Amino acid sequence: MVMRLFARLIVVAVIILAGWLIYRTLSTYSIGEIATSIRQIPPGHLLTAVGFVFLSYFCLTFFDALAVRYVGRKLAYRQVAIASFTSLAIGHNVGGAALSSGAVRYRFYSRWGLNAEEVAKIILFCGVTVGLGLITLAGLCCLIMPAGPARIIGLSQTGALVFGATCLAASGGYLILAGFLKGSVRVFRWRFEMPSAPIAVCQLIVGTVNFLCVSACLHQLLLAFGNPSFFDTATAYVSANAAALVSHVPGGIGVIEATVAFLLGSSASIGALIAFRAIYFFLPLPLGLISLSLAEFVVHRDDGRNLARKAKT
Repeated sequence: MVMRLFARLIVVAVIILAGWLIYRTLSTYSIGEIATSIRQIPPGHLLTAVGFVFLSYFCLTFFDALAVRYVGRKLAYRQVAIASFTSLAIGHNVGGAALSSGAVRYRFYSRWGLNAEEVAKIILFCGVTVGLGLITLAGLCCLIMPAGPARIIGLSQTGALVFGATCLAASGGYLILAGFLKGSVRVFRWRFEMPSAPIAVCQLIVGTVNFLCVSACLHQLLLAFGNPSFFDTATAYVSANAAALVSHVPGGIGVIEATVAFLLGSSASIGALIAFRAIYFFLPLPLGLISLSLAEFVVHRDDGRNLARKAKT
């Protein structure tokens, strides 16, 4: 009873914090600024950018689907997709994803029979998938088009190639460990095991594809104001995302925009960055809050019915 009450208090706190973030976002970028920025973007670019947002969140559902399989559980994809979208739509904006989206994930998965250890493994697994996606995309950008990343990161082309090779070697090392390392790592009272090789390969693929989709969304918006290359945009976004993760600023507000603007220089329009913030971060947030509120309503209703049945018996 105490844990259930505590979980509900966390949900209420998340909803209040998310509401405050909506206010903060609108204070940072007024509705007029957002509307003006979006109106400057050709409909074709805007719709394509929204499409890449959809594809990104679709990819993110497979982070959770793989994680659930990793912990040895079976859940319907519909359940996993709802938990993933709701937790990440909120977590992307609140910041501290391991805690914010983790709390929402726990609220969903605990209802479906998963214990705290299994949910913790899911959160860690998804975090590793994010890291794999970032370093793999960074490595690909540096090896495929080293001139752009070298200029953006501040390295020579040789340095960019070495950096890219190192990133891909790290990703490859993870796959090798997954194929050959047996046993587990103990953290406090929990044990974490390496995933199987097939799951690790899927992790790397969906993690990389997700960040390709996010970079493509940003690229479509930037093309409305300039002509940056896709790989330059992807390199800048990967760097900005890493900076946002390190800073722990809620939703990376200001950090992502400032980093991309600094790295891309004149190629980065503030209008495109505002539109990106509105489309990728701000737009899914109300949908995530609605999903969470409906889920809580259903659980509260079912609990009430169960108590009524017990009272009758």
